Amino acid sequence: MLKADNSLPETEIAARFPDLHPALDARAAVVEANRCLNCFDAPCMSACPTHIDVPRFIKKIASGNVTGSARTILDANVLGASCARVCPVDVLCEGSCVMHGKHEQPIEIGRLQRFAMETFYDAGGKLALRRREERKQRVACIGAGPASLACAAELRQLGFQVKVIDRRALPGGLNTYGVAEYKLRVGDSLREVRMIQDLGVEFEVGEVDPEGLTELERDFDAVFLGVGLGAMRRLAHDGSASESVVDALEFIAGYKTGQRTSIGPHAKARRVVVIGAGNTAIDAACAAKRLGAGEVTILYRRQREHMSAFDFEYEHALREGVVFCWATLPKAFAAKGDAIELQCIATAQDETGQAVPVEGSEFTIECDVVIPAIGQSPLLELLSQVRGVAMEHGRVVIQRTTGQTTNPKYFAGGDCVNGGREVVDAVADGKRAAHGIAAALGGASS
Repeated sequence: MLKADNSLPETEIAARFPDLHPALDARAAVVEANRCLNCFDAPCMSACPTHIDVPRFIKKIASGNVTGSARTILDANVLGASCARVCPVDVLCEGSCVMHGKHEQPIEIGRLQRFAMETFYDAGGKLALRRREERKQRVACIGAGPASLACAAELRQLGFQVKVIDRRALPGGLNTYGVAEYKLRVGDSLREVRMIQDLGVEFEVGEVDPEGLTELERDFDAVFLGVGLGAMRRLAHDGSASESVVDALEFIAGYKTGQRTSIGPHAKARRVVVIGAGNTAIDAACAAKRLGAGEVTILYRRQREHMSAFDFEYEHALREGVVFCWATLPKAFAAKGDAIELQCIATAQDETGQAVPVEGSEFTIECDVVIPAIGQSPLLELLSQVRGVAMEHGRVVIQRTTGQTTNPKYFAGGDCVNGGREVVDAVADGKRAAHGIAAALGGASS
């Protein structure tokens, strides 16, 4: 029905998705860096899951040592460039800045970090391999998202031989496929992957099935599970409108990697409904607007104060022209000619705080495309195949300080453990697990 190939050339994608927060130039970066008080106890550093030495990297920018600044960031967070773009700094480092107590604007830590990292990369900077003993032990990382990348990089820095295996053609996980283009471009994600590859990390494309797990257990001394989460949860429907329904992550991956999409300047999809109110729903809704949809509406079963998206994401969606429809529960949908008829019902909050349908309040919404963004399901099919690894509420159970699972050969981190948090949390998990693996294999862990 809406099958036209609407893949856009790279130049048009760049024009439709300019940076959400423009980069600082060198002069502005120095001015901003000189505002920093270089706090001794640095609450911004404590608020960062990877504990980047924020005062130190900012002071190096102020003194003109941008390379040293970037290396300070990379010492703590190998994905420092992408985290500078996608981290919710408002609630992490910048949210903890002491400037708030002085009723002044917090230091723009995220933009300073981006300035340092991009200046470093643009000058040809590479991640230096530490001086250490080369070890024969081999570690496999399943999944090529932020947790596995951080784990693999740290293990190579500790001397281990590492292979990263992922089912998708491009590594990077959600950084490559699932983050809105105006936050992080595919090329920026892959640039960090290449830097890790230059350390000597091997990358392989392939599915891991039960037979593959047996081979990994035989051929490798340890295995890291950084598989993330699975597909978006699906809505009930009769199948007639399935061609016009695409989950949020598939939609974002489609336009980022140049695949066809039913939303674009030449498509018939002018009315888009996004279901859900998390950060991914916001990303999908804003992307739909930028790709040319005339009307984009987000439906959420509860009220504004209950949405999981950050406040700054909500404000951004309003600026993009996205409309919110609160206390609305989609029940089912079906094709109606060239459109979709979405059957909905109003909700109210019961005494336990849950959203419950209001009898007799049914109504319909007509649209051209429906984008469900109602959370990802755990990869239970894969994880249940790993012998001896305990699961709890769909998450892998680990020792928090080492990342080790209940099967001592397996370690884990990222979304398959934390249920879906930030990129920086996944990086912290991966690095922590690398040291756990090193200790378990008798290698130096620091």
